[in-house]
Amino acid sequence: MAAVAAGCASLDEQQRTWIFQPTQGTWWGGELDDQAFQDVWIDYTPDSGWHAGKPVKLHGLWLAQSRPDAPVMLYLHGARWDVRGSANRMRRMHDLGFSVLGIDYRGFGRSTAVLPSETMSYQDARAAWDWLATQHPQAHRYIFGHSLGGAIAVNLAQEVNDASGLIVENTFTSIRDVVATMRWGWLPVGPLLTQRFEAGDRIARVKAPVLVVHGSEDQLIPPELGRALYERATAPKRFLLVEGGTHHNTNDLAQPQYRTAIAELFGPRL
Repeated sequence: MAAVAAGCASLDEQQRTWIFQPTQGTWWGGELDDQAFQDVWIDYTPDSGWHAGKPVKLHGLWLAQSRPDAPVMLYLHGARWDVRGSANRMRRMHDLGFSVLGIDYRGFGRSTAVLPSETMSYQDARAAWDWLATQHPQAHRYIFGHSLGGAIAVNLAQEVNDASGLIVENTFTSIRDVVATMRWGWLPVGPLLTQRFEAGDRIARVKAPVLVVHGSEDQLIPPELGRALYERATAPKRFLLVEGGTHHNTNDLAQPQYRTAIAELFGPRL
C-alpha cells in the first residue's frame, strides 16, 4: 500500500510539474524595468487543502489608471512564465481602460515557494479577487485568463457573484481535452489525471458576460477547444477568432477587435 501511495504521489507531482512548469525566483527576462507597475503583496491563509492553516504570500503587479472610477481587471497568467512575463498583455488591457492586477500563483516568481496545484491556483486567484474587492469596493471588476490561466479564471468566475465580466484567451475545456489533441492523445490517460481543470463544465455556471478569444493559428491549444468552451457558456457571450493569432501573439493582434467586443459586451458596465 505504501508503494501504491508513493506512486500516486509521484504521478500527481509529475502532472503538476508538466502542467504548470513553474518558475520560482528571478524571471528569465530579469527585473521588470517599468515604473508604471507597482509591486503588490497579498497575504492569506488557506482554510483547506494540503496547506490549510499555513500562511501564503502572493506577489503581484498593479498597473493603475489615472481615473479613480476605472474598471479593475484581475489578470491570471498561464504556465511557465511568472507575472512579469505577462507585462505586455497587462499593458494592452490597461490601454483598453482597465486598471490591472496580475498575480503569481504559489510556485511562480516571488510568491510562496511550493509546487503549485489546481486547487492551490484556484485558492490564490480567489485570494487576489477578495483583495481587489477590499481595495476597490466600488469598481466594476473583471476576470481575465490566458491559456491555463483561462481555466483558473473560469473557476473563479463561477465561484463569485460580483464579477462584471469574464475574458479568456487561448484556453480550453479541460486538460483531458488538451491531451486528446496531442500526438499521443489516443492513450486512455483520463482516469490518471489529478489536475483536470474542467473549465468546460464550470463555464455553464458563470453568470457574468463571457468573452472567449482564440487565435486561428494556435498550435498549442487548438481554436476548436476555445470554440467548445464558448458553446458551453450560458451567460451573454461572444466568441472572437483572431485570424493569424498564435498562442502567444493573439493578444497583440486582437487589440482593435478587443476594443469593439468589450464595448459591445461589457459597455454598459464600464
